[in-house]
Amino acid sequence: MSHGFAPPAPASLQLGVIGNCTISALIDARARLVWSCMPRFDGDPVFCALLGGDGGERGDWAIDIEDFAEARQRYEPNTAVLVTELWDRHGQGLQITDFAPRFATRGRMFRPMQIVRRVRALKGAPRIRVRLSPRFDWGANAPRTTSGSHHIRYVGEHLTLRLYTDAPISHVLAAEPFLLLQEHSFLLGPDETLQHGVGDTARHFEQETIAYWRTWTQRLALPLEWQDAVIRAAITLKLSLFEDTGAIVAAMTTSIPEAPGTQRNWDYRYCWLRDAFFVVRALNSLSEVGTMEDYLRWVSNVVVDSTRGRDGHVQPLFGVGLERDLPERTVSTLPGYRGMGPVRVGNQAHEHFQHDVYGNIVLASAQAFHDHRLLHQPGLDEFHRLEAIGEHAVRVFDQPDAGMWELRTRARLHTSSALMGWAACDRLTKIARKLRLPERERVWSERAAHMRERILREAWSEERQAFAESFGGRDLDASVLLMAEVNLIDPRDPRFVATLRALEQHLCDGPYMRRYEAPDDFGKPEVAFNICTFWRIDALARTGRQAEAREVFEAMLAVRNPLGLLSEDTHATTGEMWGNFPQTYSMVGLINAAMRLSAPWDSVI
Repeated sequence: MSHGFAPPAPASLQLGVIGNCTISALIDARARLVWSCMPRFDGDPVFCALLGGDGGERGDWAIDIEDFAEARQRYEPNTAVLVTELWDRHGQGLQITDFAPRFATRGRMFRPMQIVRRVRALKGAPRIRVRLSPRFDWGANAPRTTSGSHHIRYVGEHLTLRLYTDAPISHVLAAEPFLLLQEHSFLLGPDETLQHGVGDTARHFEQETIAYWRTWTQRLALPLEWQDAVIRAAITLKLSLFEDTGAIVAAMTTSIPEAPGTQRNWDYRYCWLRDAFFVVRALNSLSEVGTMEDYLRWVSNVVVDSTRGRDGHVQPLFGVGLERDLPERTVSTLPGYRGMGPVRVGNQAHEHFQHDVYGNIVLASAQAFHDHRLLHQPGLDEFHRLEAIGEHAVRVFDQPDAGMWELRTRARLHTSSALMGWAACDRLTKIARKLRLPERERVWSERAAHMRERILREAWSEERQAFAESFGGRDLDASVLLMAEVNLIDPRDPRFVATLRALEQHLCDGPYMRRYEAPDDFGKPEVAFNICTFWRIDALARTGRQAEAREVFEAMLAVRNPLGLLSEDTHATTGEMWGNFPQTYSMVGLINAAMRLSAPWDSVI
């Protein structure tokens, strides 16, 4: 242990997220920055230590304290500004404040590709070491460095980063320990000149960023109970928005395994139409409609593109800049999370036929037709474009597909896909009514009625006494719980009540719920999928089992990491988080459950 500096903590998902709707970064419990892609969410991981396998000192940014004793970490309340305290064995301590600048200035939102870190002593004069080692090309190449009196440039083939700091440049370049005798600021971002002093700029950016997030949070319509959990989930969802285009990523990471050593490692740094709809709906429930307006820009481009000479087919996911081709490959330069490869870039699911996407597009767009707060309320033109999406939903309603779980080797007529086809027709009926188009209302109403009748008849398994995952099938799948959530069926209907019981019997491990029971391309799933547990909570509440719903919700709150974040999966035995992080689907479930289960405000005021 040179200089008495502790080695890096082992890789885990005990991470905080900072970001500004252009980039994000993941920071561990000792303030080590272990993951950040640039120049946007799906870019090259300039900081890639999270997938470095051995927790080594490559592709990270650490600010270490000598003779480390303990760390404490929190967010500045109601913000995306992360504060970490590090204390040494002699009672000396320091505070590191991390954020990505985001605030309005000059009539626009300032959200540069930049990470700001500020360090100050809390007690004594601790000795610190600043170790900044960005990598390029998926960890393969170290940058060439040049430096000036207050900056270091990290030069790569496709990207150059510039660090401005008022700390001694020589110490930073050599990762040489020095006494923390004054406050120091670090701004890492584009290779551009800084207009003002390093410390003044960092302080100004911090003050403005905190003010932005507190104003944003103040406008949320929160439930009475679990407010802090909901605020943290809402901020995390907002951080998943790529504001330039309006895309919403499913998670910040790639290749965190769904379960230990399974090779279920996928790249989630893209915009799935399904996940984005659920994000929009959760934020809408908190009266945060700005994200919906941004996303509608993005999804409108998807719709226009798919209705022009592409036979109506819409792929389930796109790049954040609307890229259609996301070829999946593995990289050999990173060993993977805890050495559990492969590390995948791109996602083969962009080639899939997943027929629930049409319903997800219509559902995500539907509120805009009814919400008078929006600056640009859609009208007839937008409705006709959505009708083209609905027409395709009708065409593929009874065609096999890969389903919402993106099964790579098995096509069936999935109940969840048919369900979303029905939802497209049902919501188009209501939009036509709003726009006073009785003929179109009749057409879509008849189609919805026909689809509903077929789903209720053909998805029901008499043998299992439950709705099955496919028409005429017998396997159970948690996604059928969405039948109540999108209002296809009355949750008190005996068939839905029986389905919930069957799913609990066969898919639950304690409070947690797995996705499905049938083996897939990699065998039987062994971890619980968080969104499925949240669907169960919703179904419990809707069927009158309120106390049980609250119990399961409290169990989910308990497995969040110390900063209130969730990944995709929970290991039922260990309670450990697995899967990509932070997972928007999981944070959506947390908001939905709190909104459904909370006591009303008028019970206390």
